[in-house]
Parts: sequence; C-alpha cells; structure tokens
Amino acid sequence: RGRVCTHAKCRDMIDNMRIRENIPDDAAALERLYSATFPDEDLLPLVSDLLDEEPSILSLVAIVDGVPVGHACFTGCAIAGTTNRAMLLGPVAVAPAFHGQGIGSALIRDGFTRLRNANVIQVFVLGDPAYYGRFGFMPSTDVLPPYTLPKEWRGAWQFVSLSDPGEQLYGILSVPRPWCRPALWAP
Repeated sequence: RGRVCTHAKCRDMIDNMRIRENIPDDAAALERLYSATFPDEDLLPLVSDLLDEEPSILSLVAIVDGVPVGHACFTGCAIAGTTNRAMLLGPVAVAPAFHGQGIGSALIRDGFTRLRNANVIQVFVLGDPAYYGRFGFMPSTDVLPPYTLPKEWRGAWQFVSLSDPGEQLYGILSVPRPWCRPALWAP
C-alpha cells in the first residue's frame, strides 16, 4: 500500500484515467466498488446518505475505460467559533484490481485542488498516518473529532492545511448527520 506502480501498463492506465464529479448514474458502480474494496465494512449507507443528503459534498470518481474504478468524498464541516471552511475526507475507495496505481492519490490531490479553489482552509481525515502523511496530513490535537476515539486511533485523526487559516483553529469538528454515527468512529 502507498506505492505507485511504475510499469508501463499502469502508467498507460493512469494516462487514460479521468476524474470527474459523481453523477446519479454512478450509483450501481459505486455500490460494486465499495462492496469489493471494503468487503468487511458496510460503508454503502454512509456513502448513499452523503450523496443523497449533503449539499456540501465534493464527490469525485476516477474513470478508466468508461468504468468508475475509484471514488473519494469530501464533506463540508464546521468548527465552532470560526467561519473558516473545513472538509472531512472519506471514504476513499479504489477497486482492488487497480490498487497501487496512484488512483487514490490522484483523487485526493484533485480534491485538494478543487477545495483550494473553493477557499477551503483545512481537510481532516481519520485514517492510516502512513498513507495520508504522503499528502501532508499531520496529527490534529487542536481540532478534535466529533466522537472520542479509542486511544490506539488518536494518531489517525489528522489534518492538512490547504492555505494559511490566518488564525489557529481550536474546537470540535461539527459533522453533518450522515457522519453522526458513533460506529463510524470506533473499532
């Protein structure tokens, strides 16, 4: 995990990949994608709720040969006492046959570019520090997640600044309803 394939076949695949915003016609493909990527986790209810209910979502799909092979969600959130815009990254899924080819990285970087252009200041994630550290994510101790994390997960709560917030941000990340499920924040 975390390595990008350098074989010519993989480079050609990435050259043929395009990233676009999610459309309603992607629903069945995303269902297959999440089932294959996370066979032991049921993230479909979260993804469906985010896509159906959240106006402040950036939902990106990676397409290869007309087929969605990757997906990333960025959900708009708030930090009490500030007007700065923040997002929560997740979930991110890449079809198992396409792992290690840079598709997840391309989705995240494309999202960062779009979010910078929309004046988003920070992005938060609960995920593997070894993977997300490659994108500049660092442990967050000033802005806390909406639920108390197990001790062994505390280093997995991370943020990246997309621009200078102009002030130090402190508080608890306020997430929309689809993210208000304690099970999403616990083992």
